[in-house]
Amino acid sequence: MLATYKDLCVDAVDAERSARFWSAALGLGCAPHRESVVRLPGPTPQHTVWVNAVPEPKVVKNRLHLDVHTGSVAELVELGATVLDDTLPWTVMADPEGGEFCAFVREEPPPQRLYELVLDARDAHATAAWWATLLGGRLVDDGNGFWVVGDIPGAPFEWLCVNPSEDPKVGKNRVHIDVVVPDIERVLDHGARLLRPSGGDVGWDVLADPEGNEMCAFRP
Repeated sequence: MLATYKDLCVDAVDAERSARFWSAALGLGCAPHRESVVRLPGPTPQHTVWVNAVPEPKVVKNRLHLDVHTGSVAELVELGATVLDDTLPWTVMADPEGGEFCAFVREEPPPQRLYELVLDARDAHATAAWWATLLGGRLVDDGNGFWVVGDIPGAPFEWLCVNPSEDPKVGKNRVHIDVVVPDIERVLDHGARLLRPSGGDVGWDVLADPEGNEMCAFRP
């Protein structure tokens, strides 16, 4: 394990509106943190979701998206989501800003409703193996071309699922993971790229995995 899972970040043009939606959808609190950033706290620090205001609207499919437990699709629609596809065993939906997520209806959903994170990758096996090593998780082949990482220490979700996709990455991901990294050089040696070093008002390094997916790395 080269890093530990810290929390999750979602970009939005209207951060307050998105924060209200995700707070209710995920069973989290909602607390303004500072200008343009809203914190959604949960029972542990790792449950935290940060909603960050950005000027760029969503223009492409989310490369990293959330799967959520829910009591019904209707309750998510009431919160402001829309249905994109209801022909699967789960329902593909969009949040108020168009960000895709998948809803899994449960008879008794848990209080905190983040189920999985799902990442598209051109090389699903290599990408899943990379994240498994980074976060100390267990790599599993589901037998259908999908690779999943489970038992990630501290993660408030069951699986990081990596789906094969031929679509190239376009622009910055609107959902990303934050991690705690004791030794940044070991992560770079593992194949991460340094996109922006910490400095000035920024107290973390911005990294990317081998397929260009961003993460923020904090020192312990």
